Amino acid sequence: MKEVFSKGEKGMKAKKSLYLFITVGFFVWSWVISLHAASPALDFYKSKVVDYIVATTPGGGYDAYARLIGRYMQKYILGSTIIVKNVPGAGHIVGANETYFAKPDGLTIGTFDKGLIISQLIGLKGVRFDMGRFSYIGKATSEPRIMVVSKKSPYKTIKEFMESKETIRMGTSGVGSSAHNETLIFIAATGAKHLKAVAGYPGNDLNMAIMRGDVAATINSYDNLYNFIREGEARVLLKFTKKNITGLDNANLPTVWDIITSEKGRRLLAIIAQLGEIGRLTTAPPNVSADRLAVLRDAYKTALTDPKLIEEGRKEGFEFEPGYGDDVLKLVKDALNQSAENVALLKEILGKRQ
Repeated sequence: MKEVFSKGEKGMKAKKSLYLFITVGFFVWSWVISLHAASPALDFYKSKVVDYIVATTPGGGYDAYARLIGRYMQKYILGSTIIVKNVPGAGHIVGANETYFAKPDGLTIGTFDKGLIISQLIGLKGVRFDMGRFSYIGKATSEPRIMVVSKKSPYKTIKEFMESKETIRMGTSGVGSSAHNETLIFIAATGAKHLKAVAGYPGNDLNMAIMRGDVAATINSYDNLYNFIREGEARVLLKFTKKNITGLDNANLPTVWDIITSEKGRRLLAIIAQLGEIGRLTTAPPNVSADRLAVLRDAYKTALTDPKLIEEGRKEGFEFEPGYGDDVLKLVKDALNQSAENVALLKEILGKRQ
């Protein structure tokens, strides 16, 4: 009986060893196959130039993010050269259109304002892309929005700002941009008739316009305004998030939820909050092959998790809350999936004034 058990035990051990050998062999074989399968896509990028389209002028937040991310993506796509190409116009629409209709060979990527989701929803003139069909590579962050005025402004608090008897010009980058849409939505949600959205100040032009006094205030992302605030040229009156923003006196800074209490206003704020989760998108045109898109996504993810990139970015006030690939596509599709009531409301506010 003992001998029979010993033989059985040896047989079991032999079977386990054989099973382990086959299993390990299978995974090694799978890894080799996948490595060879990926090689053509990786090899494709050797000595190739990738255009990174930035849908605004040099010097602004989108440009700064793209130059930083592009430099690190190039590091992780061996043999490639990534060149930032600024294509401003029509509140990011021109650059987004160019990215969308580029040849889907994996050699064009782009970054543009997520506010184009609203532009598409309301049928804004010039929109030829479908935000739900881009090949999404990733998003670098979420974008907390704030309102600032010039340091020379007489307004020290949001209460003074909202109760002003004077017309206040609020600068935005361009029609269709997040800043422009959100300014119009804020005006509608508060019912403040003395506030006026003034488009035409892309990139750093907006900061200069505030310093010159051409416009008195702006609603924009914190990272876009970080250096402006740090240099003491702007005073923060309001934030559009309940989350704490690093570097600000959150305890004493009112939120937009504190001053807008109407049902209509809060519905509009919910849309802004939803879009705020999608910051600094990077996409490729529709229909890029899966293997080349995987190379771009892997390089993007490796770049966004590189400690050196994070350190460089934070010195410039960048916050990183990245997302990747299909997870970002889902965020975009969820934002596009607005009720007919919300779309009608957006058209009422934005369609007549753009």
